[in-house]
Amino acid sequence: MAVYEAHRPVAGSISGIFGLFVSAFAGWNDARVTRSALSKLSDRELDDIGLSRGDIEMIASRG
Repeated sequence: MAVYEAHRPVAGSISGIFGLFVSAFAGWNDARVTRSALSKLSDRELDDIGLSRGDIEMIASRG
């Protein structure tokens, strides 16, 4: 599994409170997808990439 970071250029095209909402939603969704993907890995696979089950929430909440 490859780990990559994708940034969305939301602030430049949408402004104001709606832009903040879209940005917050995008961050929440990215964390949700990451958490889901890591949760599907076995303990052995997590160990191979240097993580444990307890690390998933910390990794998903990075932003």
